[in-house]
Amino acid sequence: MNISGTKQKILSGYFDDTFGMLYTNVSVAKSRYIKACDEFEKLYGDRDNIRLFSAPGRTEIGGNHTDHQHGKVLAGSVDLDVIAVVSENESNIIRIKSEGFSMDEIDITDICIHKEETEKAASLIRGVCAAFKKGGYNVGGFDAYTTSNVLKGSGLSSSAAFEVLVANIINGVYNSSGVDAVTIAKYSQFAEREYFGKPCGLLDQMASSVGGFTYADFNDPANPVIEKIDLDLSKSGYTLCVVDTGGNHADLTQDYADITIECKKISNELGVEFLRDADEKQFYGKMSELRKSCGDRAVLRAFHFFNENKRVSYQREALKTKDFKKFFEFVNASGESSYKYLQNIYSTSNTSEQGLSLALALTKQFIGNDGACRVHGGGFAGTIQCYIKNEQLADYKQMIEQVFGNGSCVTLKIRSVGGYEIK
Repeated sequence: MNISGTKQKILSGYFDDTFGMLYTNVSVAKSRYIKACDEFEKLYGDRDNIRLFSAPGRTEIGGNHTDHQHGKVLAGSVDLDVIAVVSENESNIIRIKSEGFSMDEIDITDICIHKEETEKAASLIRGVCAAFKKGGYNVGGFDAYTTSNVLKGSGLSSSAAFEVLVANIINGVYNSSGVDAVTIAKYSQFAEREYFGKPCGLLDQMASSVGGFTYADFNDPANPVIEKIDLDLSKSGYTLCVVDTGGNHADLTQDYADITIECKKISNELGVEFLRDADEKQFYGKMSELRKSCGDRAVLRAFHFFNENKRVSYQREALKTKDFKKFFEFVNASGESSYKYLQNIYSTSNTSEQGLSLALALTKQFIGNDGACRVHGGGFAGTIQCYIKNEQLADYKQMIEQVFGNGSCVTLKIRSVGGYEIK
């Protein structure tokens, strides 16, 4: 089908059920896909074999800074996503034009790592192609236009969504969608680690690829235990939001690194590589020695890990039994632990900037004992996550945006599917 036919399908309501599954507002989604089709046509003409793809950002539900210690995590795919209008071509060239960026052109016959592509989108595309080829799957050329509404710097993982999107295009166009979601996540992680140059875990890609609420146990990172939890959070009577406090991430690299460094100090003192493998009783028994050799903050961060890792399992069970009251108790406990023990709410190198602390204080004052809030993602700056009663959402949004600016409060829907072809 050509661009004109695709747009007619969108306008006629042919995809409305699918859009309703993926997004909160169907009419907004239709306009967005129509605009993407128009941009594709400007670039490539009225091509045949038009296909539409989507890959979501993700939100961390539980397990703050547990994954890098081979711990447990809960995440959810959200209705902010990267979408693509795609047409296969008869060359060995992949062309992807992303809104706001220059065209990327990749020769798929060359899957070697290009140093000059490090930390660029081209490296992710080439890396995904390499992973498919190494896995024995087909790879071919295509032309695509993509656009994203995944908030950058928000902890919603825009890079993972892009990787999963490219992988789903290759899977759908050249492999009849025969590659499973977990494998797609691993291929996406491979691209980011080996080609893009970022030593990431597997959480972001897994959540984007699998969809819904995803429980992941990274005790064996190469073969994580994955469970998808089917649950409609909207039936809880609460709305999931993230609040962007507008903090600057530029000077926080060492703050993030210090968490893993200090966790490593504790685990090594306990005779293991990662805290997941440590004996918790030994940790408490040696605490006096650990304070002297590693420092109190490192001890507190390990304390956070042991308890947060167990808390993820409790959250998982609460979600499976639809016990939202208990779930929110664990969300709040996670937030308190991150604040007091993990200490990733603000940087000690810039104590005058404490946007997360302020957002949490205002939110806790607003919700009282009804709802939940916590730091979202890496911390130190960026976003908080909160669950607000539906009838209080408008008032909360007005209150928090008076402080952090219009549009700073973004409502999220947990969508039931991950990487997806719109059919």
